[in-house]
Amino acid sequence: MTDIEKKRERAALCGLSSPSLGKEESSTDVSMEELAALVETAGGEAVAMLTQTRPAPDSRSFIGEGKEQELKELIRANECDLAVFDNELSPSQMRVLSEDLGVKVMDRSGLILDIFAQRARTREGQLQVELAQYKYLLPRLLGMWTHLERQEGAIGTRGPGETQLESDRRHIRRKIQKLEEELAEVRRNRATQRRKREKNRIPSAALVGYTNAGKSTLLNLLTDSAIPANDRLFDTLDTTTRRLAVDEVQEVLLSDTVGFIRHLPTHLVEAFKATLEELTFADVLLHVIDVSSPEWESQAAVVDGLIRQLGAEQTPCIRVYNKCDKCPGELPRQRDGVWISAKTGEGTAELLRALSETLDRGKRRGTFLLPYDQGSLVQLIHDQGAVLESEYTESGVRLRAVVQPELWEKLRRYIEEEP
Repeated sequence: MTDIEKKRERAALCGLSSPSLGKEESSTDVSMEELAALVETAGGEAVAMLTQTRPAPDSRSFIGEGKEQELKELIRANECDLAVFDNELSPSQMRVLSEDLGVKVMDRSGLILDIFAQRARTREGQLQVELAQYKYLLPRLLGMWTHLERQEGAIGTRGPGETQLESDRRHIRRKIQKLEEELAEVRRNRATQRRKREKNRIPSAALVGYTNAGKSTLLNLLTDSAIPANDRLFDTLDTTTRRLAVDEVQEVLLSDTVGFIRHLPTHLVEAFKATLEELTFADVLLHVIDVSSPEWESQAAVVDGLIRQLGAEQTPCIRVYNKCDKCPGELPRQRDGVWISAKTGEGTAELLRALSETLDRGKRRGTFLLPYDQGSLVQLIHDQGAVLESEYTESGVRLRAVVQPELWEKLRRYIEEEP
């Protein structure tokens, strides 16, 4: 254990709060605590923290010369290996800070990309993370060639250095193009799978939520799966889909998706669209919220914003308030949604009932008596509806079923009884 601990990188954290950054991009105590948790998730150790407030970021060093010197002393005193910024740094700011501080410098986006690179297991997940990393790296390449800049004027260094830089840029652009082509193929395969689902009339539901809200634990609870579900950020990256029996007649394909977080890198959202576009095609979303977190309302707002960004705001959504077992006292049950504990199973029946009602919205129940020469309609009810009971009589096939409005119109003349 001692050897493992020695290998952990020690990080100094730094964040800037500024009116020019806006409320969403400025650092707060909460976002800094979350940054420390991200460092731990990445395998490092947050040993020092520094915050700065100023009217606008410094164009050169982001936090200003005085605060930069304070950070440098903090890094030296705590023997830090790297500095991690809660905000997004420009390539030039990252280069300047790395030179001035004498340690590796990362921003929040780079740290999240590093975590995703560690966690991706499937080929699809690895492709998506790799694409995001290359897009993040491309504008920052120049900072990797400062060793050549220091040799400026030395014979034979300047020209080859520029050539190598351009060569690397071309190589990365080719890699980006290849990865985008591979992910386009992934999207085509997903589209084919969706068409098969639609043909078989199997509805789909997607679990969405802030990272570590308990989505994987809930999937395990509902489908008796054994997906790893640990108490840490971004534990699940690769989409997992399982069948769920919602009630006696209704089945749904339930998918776990990657968790969201504040300031999720744009490149990452774009790269993961091959996975996240499943939200757009889902029949219903289950927005899992960690109600035990004091920041659950702002976390839920982040997820709502990303759902809108992905174009899934029109999809029916059930808010699932999870971890109610961790909430002391009386819970505000009057809020819209379902209150559950994915750990203890409390509220599972209410959630399944809400999911069934949402999936059944617009559907109609009835008993139909179809003559034997209408076998195609009988088959249509089996294919597109949910048959509750069937009976063969002298007059024909009697079916009690749940069907969509358009099918109801086709069956209207054969209605024997309405509920």
